[in-house]
Amino acid sequence: MLTAEQRIDAADRLYAAERDRSPIPPLILDYPEIDAVDSYEIQLHNIRRRARPVVGHKVGLSSKAMQQMMGVNEPDYGHLLDDMALHEDTLADAARFCYPRVEVEVGFILGADLPGEGCTEQDVLDATEAFAPAIELIDSRIADWKISLPDTIADNASSAGFVLGAARVKPSDVDVKAIDATLWRNSAEVAAGRSDAVLGNPVTAVSWLANKVAGFGVRLKAGHIVLPGSCTRAIDARPGDCFVAEFSGLGKVSLTFGGA
Repeated sequence: MLTAEQRIDAADRLYAAERDRSPIPPLILDYPEIDAVDSYEIQLHNIRRRARPVVGHKVGLSSKAMQQMMGVNEPDYGHLLDDMALHEDTLADAARFCYPRVEVEVGFILGADLPGEGCTEQDVLDATEAFAPAIELIDSRIADWKISLPDTIADNASSAGFVLGAARVKPSDVDVKAIDATLWRNSAEVAAGRSDAVLGNPVTAVSWLANKVAGFGVRLKAGHIVLPGSCTRAIDARPGDCFVAEFSGLGKVSLTFGGA
């Protein structure tokens, strides 16, 4: 476990890396003793420093494909802030990010607060007002995506932005375990998957999240957006790319990057 001073130093490094778009070496190189508790405290330090309203949370690395891609074996979580919201009709500035990638997700919009410890999958379904098609923009402030689990946790679970499509579907109107998803980049299919790639059921990921954050004094609240994890592998985003994600029974969502 790190000292308070070491946690602040690590947080300062990540904060500067994001601000200056200047990736840093993995934290575990200088702090090999860093653990998940340290990393979540580092993440929270920078979230508080940003002083922006929290509009939701994301679960990261919740599919076997993503865990294998990143070389980790358990999920993590990060915060979604109001200034991370992107819009379908506005170009995303690729120059703001270090190594942007996009992920396809079934977004949860909560209509009621979730319990903390002991939150069940039924609690999640009861509290969910609607599902929405979503794309998460992920990025790493760690050089070349050479991350371990503590690195990505400290880096707000590699989260950078998100966009929701227009559709809002009640949980009773769709089988959330059987939503097919396809991602297109510039009219070419680049990824496809199904919602049960996320821990077998995206609801399981949200339940895991509610229990996990409770240990850090965090709750999932009415009005929050929860991104439970990607249905497909992450795809690199380049200046000028236009992404469209299509979901069976859930509609579609798009994200376009500016630049040449």
